[in-house]
Amino acid sequence: MDTLFTKNIIQASQISFGTSGARGLVTNFTPEVCAAFAISFALVMQQEKTVKKMALAIDNRPSSYQMAQAISEGLKQLNIETQFYGVIPTPALAYYAMQNDMPSIMVTGSHIPFDRNGLKFYRPEGEITKADETGILAINTPILPIKSLPDLKVLTSAKKAYILRNTAAFEGDVLTGKRIGIYEHSSAGRDLYRLIFEALGAEVISLGRSDEFVPIDTEAVSNEDKQRAKAWVNDFNLDALFSTDGDGDRPLLSDENGEWLRGDILGLLCSKILGIEAISTPVSCNTGIEKSALFKRVERTKIGSPYVIEQFDSLEKEFSSVAGFEANGGYLLASKIKFNGNTILPLATRDAILPALIVLSELKSNSISKQVEGLPKRFTASDRIKGIEREQSLKLIQNISDSPSKWLNQLDIVGELVDINQTDGFRMTFADNSIIHLRPSGNAPELRCYVETDCQLDSEKLVSKTLEAIKAL
Repeated sequence: MDTLFTKNIIQASQISFGTSGARGLVTNFTPEVCAAFAISFALVMQQEKTVKKMALAIDNRPSSYQMAQAISEGLKQLNIETQFYGVIPTPALAYYAMQNDMPSIMVTGSHIPFDRNGLKFYRPEGEITKADETGILAINTPILPIKSLPDLKVLTSAKKAYILRNTAAFEGDVLTGKRIGIYEHSSAGRDLYRLIFEALGAEVISLGRSDEFVPIDTEAVSNEDKQRAKAWVNDFNLDALFSTDGDGDRPLLSDENGEWLRGDILGLLCSKILGIEAISTPVSCNTGIEKSALFKRVERTKIGSPYVIEQFDSLEKEFSSVAGFEANGGYLLASKIKFNGNTILPLATRDAILPALIVLSELKSNSISKQVEGLPKRFTASDRIKGIEREQSLKLIQNISDSPSKWLNQLDIVGELVDINQTDGFRMTFADNSIIHLRPSGNAPELRCYVETDCQLDSEKLVSKTLEAIKAL
């Protein structure tokens, strides 16, 4: 039998790193591929210190448990013990592993369709870096074939720690008298969100639970989910509706009218309430962040949590409270924060529940819609064209950047172009302060479009018009 090597297995799998872990088709995540990734990751971690235990959890995708079994079996070849925490949100796994100085792997494809899946890797101190990704792909060590898959015993300590983190900073009655709906679908956190909200006094209504995996994308909420939110809020007299993507690191929060908040608006509100001094956020996020004048520093980055996190070290040297957030709603807390006389510990990876809880904690004095009204009037809409491979998207963007005026005419977009930003994709600002931003997704074969204007309806019309014109071309 030919010897198996990790690098060769991974290269042949056609699975690559995107903006958030390794992603690919389920059919490509064979047991040997899962084991190769886990072994390579462990060996990269062992270049710094001995690894004896690895934390592991999964989302609700049909393929995730088998992938976790293969990871555990692979790690046995390095005499590494797997501690399996079952179906929990990615930030719950990351938080517990960080507190216990363990590296960890989350089996999840986040919001992408169920025929795909992925792996997210965490160092004992947080998310892996781009250098770590390169290191994982460079490891070339022999491994044994995976001939059997072990049963995995589910531990509950990570779930309990996450619940405690998200309740300890609040008074136990902060949500008393409030009716909170949870759109559960197939979210990895659906069984613990109720426990958190109820511990804070809320009356919880469970909605939309699904035994089939639902690929919720918090950056491109479907029209069905928009209408569903308005109906549920009205039918059940809700003060808010909460949901997440598949692995619970990106939130969706609606106001009392069933209007979903954009993730960057939720992050802005949360940071305002927490009194954050400095923000790291991608170039795609709402410019209301700067216009609010709430922060001493705002650093704009490429899209993806590793780029947001890269800015934390320098910001923390200058400011006492630092955080980051993305257009998808994921909130990253870099600093210890005092809130209600209690300390909220850092969690420098995307989290869905904390920003929602912070905003909900203000309900006794201000509804969510009133909180949003206090922000600068900048409105964002986003959508995507599915089924466009990354190379095709990059070629399109290159063509636009080579001759913007020509392409704007072809797209029937009228306006004076005053600024171009190519930090990540192609972001055009016009004289009327409208913004069109095109970029390929880092996680799926999609072309994403972000639009920002002074009117929500105008933003929605412009994003639709832009994508329809691109489709026609």
